[in-house]
Amino acid sequence: MASHCIEGIQPMARQGQPLDQGGESGLGESGLTVGSGLPMAVLSSSPNSVALVHEWFSPWAAGGAEAVVRELDQLLAPQLYALVDGESRRPGSWLAGRSVTTSFIQRLPWGVRRVQLYLPLLPMAVEQLDLSGHGLVVSSSHLVAKGVLTGPDQLHVSYVHSPPRYAWDQMNVYLHQNALAKGPLGPWIHWQLHQLRQWDHLSAQRVDVLVANSRFTARRIWRCWRRRSVVIHPPVAVERFHWQQPREAFYLCLGRLVAYKRVDLVVEAFNRCRLPLLVVGDGPEQKRLRRQAGPTVQLLGWQSAHQVEDLLARCRALVHAGVEDFGISPVEAMAAGAPVIALAQGGLLDSVRCHRQDPATATGLLFDRPCPWVLAEAIRHFEDQRLWRQLPTERLRQQAEGFSGQRFRARMKGQLARSWRQFQVDGPRFPQVL
Repeated sequence: MASHCIEGIQPMARQGQPLDQGGESGLGESGLTVGSGLPMAVLSSSPNSVALVHEWFSPWAAGGAEAVVRELDQLLAPQLYALVDGESRRPGSWLAGRSVTTSFIQRLPWGVRRVQLYLPLLPMAVEQLDLSGHGLVVSSSHLVAKGVLTGPDQLHVSYVHSPPRYAWDQMNVYLHQNALAKGPLGPWIHWQLHQLRQWDHLSAQRVDVLVANSRFTARRIWRCWRRRSVVIHPPVAVERFHWQQPREAFYLCLGRLVAYKRVDLVVEAFNRCRLPLLVVGDGPEQKRLRRQAGPTVQLLGWQSAHQVEDLLARCRALVHAGVEDFGISPVEAMAAGAPVIALAQGGLLDSVRCHRQDPATATGLLFDRPCPWVLAEAIRHFEDQRLWRQLPTERLRQQAEGFSGQRFRARMKGQLARSWRQFQVDGPRFPQVL
């Protein structure tokens, strides 16, 4: 991958190198008090209070975006806002008993369980959240959260997981898979996505500071919104994983079984190699993958977190063929001492170092085209060279620890401190040019 800078993107680190652009300085340098469980310190140089906006809190949403929100919640002790909230009244939830301000979508039929049904209304709904009492607004956005309305005396920092894929570069993929888009409602669906793209670009111009979860997302932000962004990788709970167990003679594919994850490519490659593969996850592709799987491939379906941790600790390697905005599971694999065989595209280029490029720092093996025969060739090379024995588990674990929750908090603290100081000086001359 080229090492020169692309216009609109922060300077790139080398492949697999964690970026440290968020800095390590604490918010206390600018008068901000964090992690106390109380509102921000009432000093003249501090925001009077903080709002944290997320699209939705749901028992069915527990991915990387939710991990970011939990870390930001611990860091900032904010008032929470969301389109809908299905968590604060659920016993055992991390939000149990918390106050969450929601939009009118909360009161609509199936609003909490099927919020995506109301996609045409979501931009209007998020704009009606009243954030006027907060000096600092932080949004966690993969769809509309960044579109909240703020005034010139408020600083808005948005952590962007991705511009909405189905409105931009992956629109045709989603429409091809959507039965409604092929029927009489097709023109209306196309029109709604056109409207969403216009609003998405417009609302991105309101944000003062954009933070991307990977260099890949930063490039997509520039492509879709023509905005520069800072890269701060999301937190990964590396402490969950044991990394000193012997490697066993099976490979692992982990993730939701949806088309863009390209689990079909992994299954076909292992059918060709006739090596043992365990596939963990469920989703709409499960039936098709069961029909496709050969005698060496087992689909285990959904597994508990403990079972996933155990499999990652014992597998010969994690195999990943999808294009991810960041890619949590490859970092989890390295935290468990497992090498990664993955497509050399997307956000995981920030975390995985390829053996073919530099064996001394490698944490896995990357293949360059999403084709089953290319992946099969990479698997055979990994197997013939016995690379799982050449990649020390200590090195893999150390690489994963660069993406820990502690590192995330330190980088976000530094970025928020710098943004707040500059906001105090520049005021309404934002958006910030990074």
